[in-house]
Amino acid sequence: MGLTSARQDTDVMAEINITPFTDVLLVLLIIFMILAALAAPPGFQKELPKSNNQPKKVTANQLHFQIQVLVTHANVIYVDGHATTVNGIYDAITSAFEYHKAHAAQGYTTHISLIADSDAKYDTIIKILDAARAAGDDDVGFVTQ
Repeated sequence: MGLTSARQDTDVMAEINITPFTDVLLVLLIIFMILAALAAPPGFQKELPKSNNQPKKVTANQLHFQIQVLVTHANVIYVDGHATTVNGIYDAITSAFEYHKAHAAQGYTTHISLIADSDAKYDTIIKILDAARAAGDDDVGFVTQ
């Protein structure tokens, strides 16, 4: 009895199935998107004012006794009229806060009035808010004109 074998293909197939590879990549993409959303630090949390149609009127005398932080379009920062740098903002706001707190009997308040030019860098504003929080002052208001 003789065995006969069927002719086998001797050609090599040069096809690659990329469907499983694509599935793995999509699953990894979804996992990384979820992890990035969970691991992102929370933004600056500020309590927004209640609904009010009439803004509070502030007199020039009241502004004089508040801590004034001015940011120009060239990112020059003034704290109570004294120029400071972005790196020195933490010390400047802390010393202004301590001064106003020590002179509360003369009418000084620890409220920070932030007056910023519309061309000022957003990073500078965030550092000012962070410096105010580091100094222990959560009472920051944005002054508009």
